[in-house]
Amino acid sequence: MSDIKHPEHLDREISPADKWKHFYDRYGKKASIALSLILILVLGFFAYKQFILDPKEKQATEAMFRAEDYFRIDSVGLALHGDNVNAGFLKIISRYGGTKAANLASFYAGSCYLKLGDFNNAVKYLKEFKTPAIQVQAKAYGLLGDAYSELNNKTEAVEEYKKAGTLFEQDEIISPEYLFRAGYLYESMGKDQDAISMYQLIKDKYPASPRGFDIDRYLARLGVVK
Repeated sequence: MSDIKHPEHLDREISPADKWKHFYDRYGKKASIALSLILILVLGFFAYKQFILDPKEKQATEAMFRAEDYFRIDSVGLALHGDNVNAGFLKIISRYGGTKAANLASFYAGSCYLKLGDFNNAVKYLKEFKTPAIQVQAKAYGLLGDAYSELNNKTEAVEEYKKAGTLFEQDEIISPEYLFRAGYLYESMGKDQDAISMYQLIKDKYPASPRGFDIDRYLARLGVVK
C-alpha cells in the first residue's frame, strides 16, 4: 500500500483564483450577456422616459388646460371634442395614451357623457380611470354608480355606490351620500336588510351629515326606528 503514489494536484486544495477561473470559464459568457441585456433595458427605459414619455406627458398636460376650462363652464361638448384649435378630452385620450393627463381625461370624459345622458360611454370612460387620490377615486366610483343606475343596472350601481361610500370614510359628504344611494337602491330591489345596513352606517358614522339628519325616517319605514 505504501507504494501507491498520489498525483500531486490531488494533494493540494483548489485556490479561490482557480475556483473563480473555473466559474468564469463555465458561466462567464452567459453572465456577461445577461448583464449587458439588463444594462440595455435600464438605459432604454431612461431614454424612453426622457425623450418620449416626459415630453408626451408635458404636451398632454398643456392640452388639458383648455378642455378643463370648457368643463368648468359646463360646455361639455367642447370639453369632449375640443374646438378648431384645442383638443378635447377624447383626443387627449387617444393621442396621449399612457400619460397621467390622459388618465384624468378619462374621468372628465365619463363625467361629460353622464351629463349628456350617454350612460354607456360614461361607464366606458369612468371604468378606465384609476388614481391613488382616494377622494377623486371615490367620486369616480360614485359617478359610475350613477351611470349604472340610469341604465337600470341596479346590481352594478349598488356595488359602485358602496365602494364610493367606504373608500374614504373620513369624507362626511361623499361617503354618507353614496351609502344612502346604495341603501335606497337596495330598498327598490326588495333587499331591506341590506338597505338597513347602509342606513345604519350613516346613522352611526355620519349623524351630523345632511343624510344623517333624516336617516331615521328611512330606518323607520323599514321598521328599525319607531
